[in-house]
Amino acid sequence: MKPIVTGLMAYGMSGRIFHAPFLTTNPHFQFKAVVERNQKKAAERYPDVISYNKIEDLINDPEIELIIVNTPSYTHFEYTKAALSAGKHVLLEKPAAATSAEVKELYDLSRSTGKHLMLYQNRRYDSGFQMVKQVIDSGRLGELVEVHFRYDRYRIAIGPKVFKEDNSYPANGLTYDLGPHLLDQTLALFGKPLSFKKTTATHRPNSKVDDYFHFHLTYPNNLNVFLTASLLVAEPLPAYVIHGTVGSFIKGQNDSQEAQLDKGMLPTDEGFGIEPAGSEGKLVIMGADNQKETELLPSYKGNYNGIFEAVYHTVRENALFPITEEQIAWQIEMLEA
Repeated sequence: MKPIVTGLMAYGMSGRIFHAPFLTTNPHFQFKAVVERNQKKAAERYPDVISYNKIEDLINDPEIELIIVNTPSYTHFEYTKAALSAGKHVLLEKPAAATSAEVKELYDLSRSTGKHLMLYQNRRYDSGFQMVKQVIDSGRLGELVEVHFRYDRYRIAIGPKVFKEDNSYPANGLTYDLGPHLLDQTLALFGKPLSFKKTTATHRPNSKVDDYFHFHLTYPNNLNVFLTASLLVAEPLPAYVIHGTVGSFIKGQNDSQEAQLDKGMLPTDEGFGIEPAGSEGKLVIMGADNQKETELLPSYKGNYNGIFEAVYHTVRENALFPITEEQIAWQIEMLEA
């Protein structure tokens, strides 16, 4: 089957790191065009790619089949609606939208136009999360009792991206920035919770938006899942802590892909997606007579290319995209609560 002719709506950090390197190395895609309103940086690395001045020029390009909407979050609804209405498939970065009503409208439009709306939840393809999924699926922990997922950062200064830091914009703050990652991983593993409680807080000087959030999700069989992110953690805790009736698993957030891509490494380069030494996951099983058996599990290889492969099979073969409409609807419901 022929490659999918693809356009990228922006060439900022996400375009440069998370999209262009895959569009240019995955033979299932043809990276045709990008939108750059000011500086034309894409041409320095991709001289054959067209650089449009306006979103409208990209959307109206008749050859482009797929548009990646990687613009600021407050534009996601408007630009995705425009791309779908123009007969383009869309790969949309998180958050999908600010409200559940907007998400429903976008998926309804996707159905009415016959074009696929796909959410770019790349953290499903992190090395650590892939390991977490394997350990849980293996049953080695017994029945799960308690699960903790975290994103810890220390960034006390107000960031330069106004749409994330000003509450006059929809879908602002840390909850809408990192919440989609943690919620998506949880929904992918456990489905919709029976109930949830959301707590947010603001701690940074002069901050107008939340810089801390905590979700407590409850599931059948008394499973409790806790999701936490903060911009004021000087010493990060493990990203994944899972306790079951016969064991525990602990793993840090050591996925290397973003840092490697930022330095110019390509997904096809040797060593891409490999975590640094010392990043093993720690599995502790309680054996006979309550004797601990500890095993260090080697890290998996991270693979963001997995989501682009899913896009290809969805567009070309009408395969079910792994991030489902139901999961995104649940996610936004919890984000906007």
